[in-house]
Amino acid sequence: MAAPLVQYVVVRADLLRALKWPTGAVMAQACHACTAVLHVYRDDNNTREYLSDLDRMHKVVLEAKDEESLCMLAEQLQQNSVDHKLWIEQPENTATCLAVKPYPKSEVQKHFKNFKLFK
Repeated sequence: MAAPLVQYVVVRADLLRALKWPTGAVMAQACHACTAVLHVYRDDNNTREYLSDLDRMHKVVLEAKDEESLCMLAEQLQQNSVDHKLWIEQPENTATCLAVKPYPKSEVQKHFKNFKLFK
């Protein structure tokens, strides 16, 4: 049996706390990133498997301190060949959220150990 798949989503916490974005706008950023990464990697075997049982999708939503820490994570993921989508909100041209395509947790968990659950 294959390892269960998980999708990690990292949202900037400062959007809510420091920049005072509405909660719905922040939630939309996570939705944009998740939708985009699933579309970009729609032909990937992990993505197909993840989407084959919609009632059992597993996501872990974490928080990044700010745009710099989110972009540093994106760079680390790119260097380690972890497929992801960094959502850049327009017209502000600011990075707001990052989502990885579905992976077995054991393959990608180490990249997210410094991030807390989003609150």
